Amino acid sequence: MTDVVRTRSGTLPEARATRWNPSPEELRELTARMPNAKPTEFDNYNVQTRVVSRSKGSTYIISDHPEEHSDQTISPADAQVVAEAQDAYIRDQEMIVIDGYIGNDPEYRVPARLYIESANANIAGMQRWLYFDADNPGPGFEPRLTVIYTPNLAAPGYPSDRVITVDLEGGVTRVLNSDYFGESKKGGLRMWNKLTYDRGGLSLHAGCKVVPTANGEQAMLIIGLSGTGKTTTTFTRQNDSKPVQDDFVALYPGGLVVATENGCFAKTFALDPKFEPTIHGAVCKPEAYLENVSQHNGTIDFFDTSYTPNGRAVFRMDALGWHKDARDLKAVDHLLILNRNENIIPAVARLNREQAALYFMLGETQGTSAGGKEEEGKFLRVPGTNPFFPLLHDQQGNRFLELLDSCSFQVYLLNTGRVGGPDGDDRSKKVTIPYSSAVVKAIAEGTIQWESDPDFGYEVASAVPGVDDLEILQPRKLYQRQGRADEYAAIVKRLKQERRQYLEKFPGLHSEIVNAVA
Repeated sequence: MTDVVRTRSGTLPEARATRWNPSPEELRELTARMPNAKPTEFDNYNVQTRVVSRSKGSTYIISDHPEEHSDQTISPADAQVVAEAQDAYIRDQEMIVIDGYIGNDPEYRVPARLYIESANANIAGMQRWLYFDADNPGPGFEPRLTVIYTPNLAAPGYPSDRVITVDLEGGVTRVLNSDYFGESKKGGLRMWNKLTYDRGGLSLHAGCKVVPTANGEQAMLIIGLSGTGKTTTTFTRQNDSKPVQDDFVALYPGGLVVATENGCFAKTFALDPKFEPTIHGAVCKPEAYLENVSQHNGTIDFFDTSYTPNGRAVFRMDALGWHKDARDLKAVDHLLILNRNENIIPAVARLNREQAALYFMLGETQGTSAGGKEEEGKFLRVPGTNPFFPLLHDQQGNRFLELLDSCSFQVYLLNTGRVGGPDGDDRSKKVTIPYSSAVVKAIAEGTIQWESDPDFGYEVASAVPGVDDLEILQPRKLYQRQGRADEYAAIVKRLKQERRQYLEKFPGLHSEIVNAVA
């Protein structure tokens, strides 16, 4: 049992008592005591939270210069009021400290710490699985990034009485009145985004995998908003492929990839062992933590969304039984930009340099429950598909273009949604997981036949092994066959106009990117 000790004054807000780096067994025991934690048939725990998605509207960057950030800001004076209220609250609480690293490359890893109420031990347990293990955890550990987290302290006056303040310079994020684990995970990664940028790289909201081929291993990055198929694409196996990272990586000049997390925070909605056996197997192990997954009399139902479609699970990469260490990668070979669309985006398109930067900057997709009710089901544009980049998005787009000049990877646009219309429209077709998997395999093996698209200038596939429906690959043919050519042309015209207007919001963006709108 970990000792419960007084917090050292000056290092963290002083608490009534503090548990320093509890063991996995102790964290499980503390989680079991939570009134909203239920045991499952997998011998793990499922916690139902009050807050079921990230709270973007309650998140503020601490700055006197809002023009330097794309997200909303809060003044240092107002942030200090929040900090003092949180510190006063913590003095009467028992807290848990979790120490670890974001990343495992000795040159790039960042020491990080979570400081959270013991009453929400599941969050501590989940974060422990995602951190890489600290060399010397405890009072002597010196974190560069710290998340101070009080799920049960309200913040009157802020949206939903909830506030998250982000001190990029000090490396401290404070979270008040959210019990959703994502605020812990993203709290550290949001600050890490800036550190990566300052080092000359770019943080990507991306999974990473390695696909063996006859021409050697092919390393892939898969970027996309939460819920668009990033994790599924990363963990679906082609040629006995191995996942490297689930959610965030750093990309540096020359195509160097640096990992961030030693585990996975996976969406569980519609988790089917037939299509996603790897993730399903890891989620169903005793050491996994579940959050907001539907449960009836102890039995888990991954298809029931009556409470929320944003059910989640955290598991260690080791739970997969097979994965590859990012430190073993030489460089990226392919980058896939996911776009969960429902009209004219093809299952796959190959992009040139300027188009790659354009579609990276557009970050088009259909929002999911991970972004809350304000995003779910709506058409979104999120630069880099990274809602956690804390600086100006112009900087993100420009840095990506600069990195392309020092890297040799090819960039592709993948639709993980539908073509021809939304779900429920019998004229539309689904880009299924098997179709997407076949596309990924063909990209790695170099077996796709390409031709130029007359409307957008990128290349579309004329043949992909394993995809027997040309209309999935070239949606224009579906619209033509159905007598909807005028509808297709109208969508093309509208998209081009909207994209130009959208890019006008970023005056610092390189003209090469803007001019890539066909």
